[in-house]
Amino acid sequence: MTILILVAGVLAAAGVLTPALLRRAYRAPRIRERGTPADLDLPYRSLRIPTVNGKTLFGWLVSPAEPAEPLPAVVVLHGWGGNAEQMLPFAALLHRAGYATLLLDARNHGQSDADSFSSLPRFAEDLERGLDWLARQPGIDPGRLALLGHSVGAGAVLLLASRRRDLAAAISIAAFAHPECLMRRQLRGQRIPRPLGWLILRAIERTIQARFDDIAPCETIRRVTCPVLLVHGETDATVPPEDASRIHANRRDDSTELLMLPDTGHDSIEAIETHADSLVAFLGKSFSGQSRSHGLAP
Repeated sequence: MTILILVAGVLAAAGVLTPALLRRAYRAPRIRERGTPADLDLPYRSLRIPTVNGKTLFGWLVSPAEPAEPLPAVVVLHGWGGNAEQMLPFAALLHRAGYATLLLDARNHGQSDADSFSSLPRFAEDLERGLDWLARQPGIDPGRLALLGHSVGAGAVLLLASRRRDLAAAISIAAFAHPECLMRRQLRGQRIPRPLGWLILRAIERTIQARFDDIAPCETIRRVTCPVLLVHGETDATVPPEDASRIHANRRDDSTELLMLPDTGHDSIEAIETHADSLVAFLGKSFSGQSRSHGLAP
């Protein structure tokens, strides 16, 4: 990847950086699922959900086939290079709490369709298609829907939550504060000269058709109106814990909470049992408030 980025930098300096080379340099690794929710004794069904560009997303809906009453539900999205299987521990936790869970593969990930490139905005597009699909399903309470994402998926959660007013809650796990800051750290680690790095970053903005400032979690959090739980590991070496503090500092109000996990790195999914009670309590409180606002029983 370092060689590809160096070549991209040279071409950028020459003004001939091609989107194809850029996409190749930043292509997400595809890891397909090997297990299923059945491995955790969870009731589920596999599905395909249409998304943009005529593509479809692979997913699992973890829920009883015929619940006694409509269930609150959470849409769960992995991070860069991840898949739905990696997020199964959350499905198990949410199932025990009485919630339905939709686990998705973003495009170019897991068993979802391939597309020209992946990006935070495209993660958010796929997340929104999953959310809208879930809201239409029988046995799901469309007035009590939440989002949960990890890393880039967490950034997508905050981006989508900043655009919607029908969410009960959002949980962001290990989100970076600003994509440009994250990528500058990566470029420095690969010894890419700063001027070339700047050109590469501008070329990426052109490719994804979005300004980093517009999609940065430290900015989108200002526009989120539903309760938010920011979760971050104190020993995260990929996304420093200071990023979580920066996002939290820009919160709209005190309905955004920050939960720092000791002795936990970027893959904080592995530490879920250490903060399971906090996640369930946050969702319970948020769903209860949404129920009252819709005139429903908690």
